Amino acid sequence: MATVPTLVNVTWLAERLASPSLSSRAIRVLDCSWYLPKQKRDQRGEYKLQHIPGALFFDQEECCDKASPYENMLPSAEDFESYVGSLGVDNNTHVVVYDGSDMGLFSAQRVWWMFRVFGHPLVSVLNGGLTKWRAEGRGVSNEIPKVDKATFKATYTPALVRDFDFMTTNLADKTAQVVDARPPGRFNGTEPEPRADCEPGHIPNSLNMPFGKILDPESKTVKPPDKLREVFAAVGADLSGPLVATCGSGMTACGLVLAAYLCGKEDVPVFDGAWVEWFKRAKPENIISEAKKE
Repeated sequence: MATVPTLVNVTWLAERLASPSLSSRAIRVLDCSWYLPKQKRDQRGEYKLQHIPGALFFDQEECCDKASPYENMLPSAEDFESYVGSLGVDNNTHVVVYDGSDMGLFSAQRVWWMFRVFGHPLVSVLNGGLTKWRAEGRGVSNEIPKVDKATFKATYTPALVRDFDFMTTNLADKTAQVVDARPPGRFNGTEPEPRADCEPGHIPNSLNMPFGKILDPESKTVKPPDKLREVFAAVGADLSGPLVATCGSGMTACGLVLAAYLCGKEDVPVFDGAWVEWFKRAKPENIISEAKKE
């Protein structure tokens, strides 16, 4: 199976956009920006104002299961095929994803994971995203490219997804360690969730590995594998055994999957419903929160 780098840097992408012949296959750059409501950012509006030249917008609020009561759930294979096909992506396209977060990465890793779930390994994350691109003096554009619709055939990979039933069963049999990417306050139950209908807390026996820990705050890039292994070890996560990643709604959990992947562990799934589903469906005794102790 053909492979591409998991992470690509700004220079790598800029060179290939300037000279497409450097790549053996077509590259499609996707702006995958998504933000929490409290951040009050308009991801599509920002894309229209400025994006990496040639990039198309991947709307994560459009490419999802709209029938689900939970946020950001995976779309069906058929819907994914149709959506990415409309972006000119076929099974031979090298997809490069990024977002506009000031952190350098916040949401693009979710689309990286989605492509892998649907059987497309030809996907890379732009390390540092739009923030790093601009910091290095690269140009941006407000021109929205027009592309021909392509045919994409999805092959669903169930091993990369976990559901509520698995997570419930896992409480007893402890098949996998659960690692939660939310900030400590939300995980511990001492700070509010960003969604009004959801209280903070965590799944019993889960570990807290905040998403920001995988990033270098100075360079705005993902830490190298040796440093990522230290982050996993510091929270007690064993990369030699089964893991499941979770977060608030399945977005930053994919960052932990990306971090594990860079460490050579390529089989970490995401609890797609994440804390939003767990909070609404789990028994009260399975909602662990320091706030309950007060």
